[in-house]
Amino acid sequence: MKRIVIFASGSGTNAENLIRFFHNREHASVVQVLTNNPHAKVLDRCKTLKVSALSFNKIAFSETKDVLNILKASKPDLIVLAGFLWKFPEFILNEYPNKVINIHPALLPKFGGKGMYGKYVHDAVVENKESETGITIHYVNEHYDEGAIIFQAKCTVEKNDTAEDVASKIHELEMEHFPIIVQKLLSDKI
Repeated sequence: MKRIVIFASGSGTNAENLIRFFHNREHASVVQVLTNNPHAKVLDRCKTLKVSALSFNKIAFSETKDVLNILKASKPDLIVLAGFLWKFPEFILNEYPNKVINIHPALLPKFGGKGMYGKYVHDAVVENKESETGITIHYVNEHYDEGAIIFQAKCTVEKNDTAEDVASKIHELEMEHFPIIVQKLLSDKI
């Protein structure tokens, strides 16, 4: 069975969607959720869904091998960033080449980079009067949002859409496509 480890920083809706999608599947399951936020709602979701979850600090993540050792013990086939806001250390990426992916709430390369996440992306899309936006699932490298693109899905931005309207459309795309792309990656069908 393929093993998935999720990193999240916030509410965990994408993490929950992935956990539920892979629950009772024969080929893959979410075995661990890790967060940099000890107050993240994702921890409550994991408790309800009976999935192991741990929080860590910046030192454990970037300056020591504590998080790497947790990953090694979990033996992930795929590491999925689902609303995780910290830049991934190169020493972890080197240990798991082409096995760390991220979902971004815009059509990269537009609206990517440090500080471009969630509300800030949706605000920028509306302020720039974009006619479309979407999601990008990509491999993670040493730079924010610059890894090779695996998949994109688009939606229309209407002239009177607010950032909240855009966020709602993006959330629908994430819920629909993210688990399917993860499943395809684990079965090497992409």
